[in-house]
Amino acid sequence: MNKNFKRERFLRRDKFFQKDQMKKGIYILPNLFTTASLFAGIYAIIASIQGQYIYAAIAIPISLILDGLDGRIARMTHTTSRFGVEYDSLSDLVAFGVAPSVLAYTWSLNSFGKWGWLAAALFTTCGALRLARFNVQIGVIDSRYFNGLAIPAAAIVVSSTVMLYFYLGGEGTFPHVSILVGMIALALLMVSSIKFYSFKDLHFLTREPFMTVVLAVILMIIVLAEPQIMIFTFAVSYAVSGPIWWILRMLRRLFGSAKGPQATGTGEINTETKSESAP
Repeated sequence: MNKNFKRERFLRRDKFFQKDQMKKGIYILPNLFTTASLFAGIYAIIASIQGQYIYAAIAIPISLILDGLDGRIARMTHTTSRFGVEYDSLSDLVAFGVAPSVLAYTWSLNSFGKWGWLAAALFTTCGALRLARFNVQIGVIDSRYFNGLAIPAAAIVVSSTVMLYFYLGGEGTFPHVSILVGMIALALLMVSSIKFYSFKDLHFLTREPFMTVVLAVILMIIVLAEPQIMIFTFAVSYAVSGPIWWILRMLRRLFGSAKGPQATGTGEINTETKSESAP
């Protein structure tokens, strides 16, 4: 019943957005940030083709920052629109679906022949499917969790890997099978049903304990001290957090079900014993 109510509320809001869009046109400010995010993604593609892999890798996180700002600005200024939602999805597909695939292909995957471009195509395709599924599930599933790895997170894993490679002294391309396996794994995680924490229940504009601010400052200092290492660490840790959480839940269910029949079997015997011994 709660899901049906959320879906009806989303459909009513969707109709309102469509009418509002037809009457008032489009909002400039949030869509400018979306356009800037799109430009960063296009720059990453061009830089990858030209062999400037480090610049392409840096452009993708910049696109992520701009992508995060457009939604927040739209909500803060009450300029949310259906056009903005669709435009943002198209921009995400270019910046976080196509750009990382081109970067990974030109930097590593092209040495694997057809398997390389198939892995790059799989990444982009699964990213598009992930975005489409996310759009139709808005207001239906719990917003605290993502259903599958978010496409920006997968893109950051790719770009941070390239940045870490050059930070550690690497030069040129890196034709290693781990990149091929990693791209396929990221693609499958995006279209999986594994839950990932979305961080959407964190509110940065509300009052927080003093130690929370101190920890945030310490974390910021650590990231700024070694950004290449820390971004890669955070990105990979987030990407594997979903599968680890899923495995732990499966193990909990497995051991729980294993204990259940034993308890039930002995419970029947104990019940009979108690019934016989009862006065």
